[in-house]
Amino acid sequence: MNGTDNLTTAPPSHQIRALHTDTTVTVYQAYAPALGEAAARTGRFPAAWKRDRMTWIKPSFLWMMYRCGWATKEDQQTVLAVEITREGFEWALRHACLSHYAHGVHADADTWKRELKQAPTRVQWDPERDLHLAPLPHRSLQLGLAGDAARRYADEWTVSITDVTDLAHRVHTLVRENDLTAAARLLPRERPYPAADGLLDHLTAGA
Repeated sequence: MNGTDNLTTAPPSHQIRALHTDTTVTVYQAYAPALGEAAARTGRFPAAWKRDRMTWIKPSFLWMMYRCGWATKEDQQTVLAVEITREGFEWALRHACLSHYAHGVHADADTWKRELKQAPTRVQWDPERDLHLAPLPHRSLQLGLAGDAARRYADEWTVSITDVTDLAHRVHTLVRENDLTAAARLLPRERPYPAADGLLDHLTAGA
């Protein structure tokens, strides 16, 4: 099975798909080369990585490509695959609030605003992307980490950091050559994440 198999079987509209093991899950971020390359060299985020700012992590490789323009956008030329603990990932999900008000999830807009302000993490669901970076009908998870969550991510949850910029460039080249079969073979093997019952209830109902 390759990285696009789960995109051809009409997955649920709100489902986490990721490269994962029994203990870890891989998410993607893009940075300026000076910071990204330093993180990949040491396998840790350097002191220059601002732990007091919100940072967004994405389990979808193709959504990351959409966001960073295949590693061409300013300050996003280095793409990192960050392997984090599933324990940390699920902590972030349990403590998250949707980034927008959703009727049926929150009692009212004021309640949502209070929850959003207090939550260390937030979730938004954006259209998943295909190899041409066109939107698909189902959604992809974006997880925003702030405050304590950002610090835990950088200093406790991170298991490894790998520079996958070359992979991004290779896939993009094949897409431009219209060799989509070869491009799909290179994609990370993203499978439905085995979320425990109830883990996503507060993040999907009405989303």
